[in-house]
Amino acid sequence: MVRTVVDMAIEPDTKDWTWVLEQPCPDCGFEAGAVDVSAMPELVRENVAAWPALLDRPDAAVRPAADRWSALEYACHVRDVFRLFDRRLQLMLEQDDPSFENWDQDETAVADRYGEQDPSVVSRELVDAGDAFAGRWTTVGGDGWGRPGRRSDGSAFTVDSFARYFLHDPIHHLVDVADGYARLDRAG
Repeated sequence: MVRTVVDMAIEPDTKDWTWVLEQPCPDCGFEAGAVDVSAMPELVRENVAAWPALLDRPDAAVRPAADRWSALEYACHVRDVFRLFDRRLQLMLEQDDPSFENWDQDETAVADRYGEQDPSVVSRELVDAGDAFAGRWTTVGGDGWGRPGRRSDGSAFTVDSFARYFLHDPIHHLVDVADGYARLDRAG
């Protein structure tokens, strides 16, 4: 059974998620300190590989609750995170201490109509963006891990901490999607 997408606004996420660099995430179990950043290309590709099957379900565009994104919306977000973080990593590697423009993920989700995009197209775009980002990580080595960059809110990163901070997002969203599908399956 396929239900329609719930067209309600999601409460904007205003949390400063940089805390995941200091402590494990209680929701998904991610531990930034346990990440071997030299394995970033493989870690990104491993995450990318999980998404196509999630978008292949007929209910990929269905929100499990009015206040939760659908798998499709999460995948659009992850695709865009891969693209954004690829650009930011490139800046960190090419410029001295770049400042990143603000990105409002919630505004992007509405403006780009995440919930109305084609899951098969998003799947391909996510894979392409993730593969490109994984490839960028292969260019980091030696002193490159210590290169700085900062968000518009002043949060400072090195390439190393940027890698750890980034990785939490797509891992956490795989858990969000699994939880959403479990809710949909129970509602059946």
